Amino acid sequence: MNKKMLCASIALTALLSASVMAWAGSSVLEDPQRPPPRAEQPQPAAVLKTEIVYLGKKYNEPPPLSLVDVVATDKGIQGARIALDENNKTGRLLGQEFKLTESIVGEREDVVAAARGIFAAGHRLIVADLEAADLVAVADLASQQASDAILINARASDDELRMENCRSNVFHVPPSYAMRTDALAQYLIWKKWRRWFLISGKGTDDLKYAAAIKRSAVKFGGKIVAERTYTFDAGNRRTDSGHQQIQTQMPMLTQGAPEHDVVFVADISEAFGDYLQYRTAEPKPVVGTHGLMGVAWHRSFEQYAAMQMQNRFERLVKRAMTERDYTAWLAVRIFGEAVVRISKNTAPEVRAFITSKDFEVAGFKGQGMTFRKWDNQMRQPILISGPRALVSISPQDGFLHQHFKTDTLGFDEPESKCRFEKLAANPG
Repeated sequence: MNKKMLCASIALTALLSASVMAWAGSSVLEDPQRPPPRAEQPQPAAVLKTEIVYLGKKYNEPPPLSLVDVVATDKGIQGARIALDENNKTGRLLGQEFKLTESIVGEREDVVAAARGIFAAGHRLIVADLEAADLVAVADLASQQASDAILINARASDDELRMENCRSNVFHVPPSYAMRTDALAQYLIWKKWRRWFLISGKGTDDLKYAAAIKRSAVKFGGKIVAERTYTFDAGNRRTDSGHQQIQTQMPMLTQGAPEHDVVFVADISEAFGDYLQYRTAEPKPVVGTHGLMGVAWHRSFEQYAAMQMQNRFERLVKRAMTERDYTAWLAVRIFGEAVVRISKNTAPEVRAFITSKDFEVAGFKGQGMTFRKWDNQMRQPILISGPRALVSISPQDGFLHQHFKTDTLGFDEPESKCRFEKLAANPG
């Protein structure tokens, strides 16, 4: 090859190399190990984070009368934890995240002070596992410090919380005493067991439940043929001769009563109710707070996929699901359902949705459950259950209502004494 041809070849090679570098990018050619540049990826949407506060108190609760019942110190909160997990399973699919902050004060601690700190920190979605007096105190504090806060009552069944002492910032999941006794009354009337022998304890809550029984009798056509109060002190009823004392006391308490179909017991304080069964002077069924009960949840309930819930709870918690576990679970699920449906989590937006006609929440009872506008009570069927088996579900057939059959249970709008507009500090 002559000199001219060699120079031309070198020039052509340089030209081709320059063209390749211009086309492919000199950095790629300079570093063959470096991967080619990638196109910019769109940033993921921000996760909607919702924090729910579980506010509770460790009240002094009497031990169960029967050793068969497990003494559980974590009622309520375990249901809330499982509901949180369910909220997050749905939330992850929609770019949402839920957190549960647990604030449970001791028996001698001030729950209002704890609530003050919660509101000051900006929390507004509250599950309240509190007795009536504490619930009202926290609700009134919220009216002053956090007027948009929502409290969902997961514990108290007191009728006055849905009547004269109602609060517009409190929504009620547990059935009221009136709903429970109405559910039983419907079943007793359906059975044509209209004559009731009422036996009540001396405690304040016992008397409240007894008042609900009397109201249900008037409402549905039952007749209280006699009323007595349990006043015995049985001493140690679990050991030594305790059973002998009870075996003597119960016939004495119930003998000589007018003809009756059932013994209707009011024993919220767990002093004697379990001991009435099989010990009454006459062989009569026991209903009310013991025996045949009207409850929101029972471990024997398995319809409408409830068995799946029962099994999941027992697998995770290692005990049966109690009514308070269920109401706390439902309270957390209400917040989760609202946020998932509207993709917003401020308290005013959540409140607007749960009080709208578009809201309902599933609770393993065969129908969506909603809140009554006049007292913020959740509509729901009531289980009629014995100690070991479900007997029925109220409302019973034949008890009708122009809007919701479940409004035959408890205080309907025309009889409600709740007046939210009088609570000027509260929204809505």
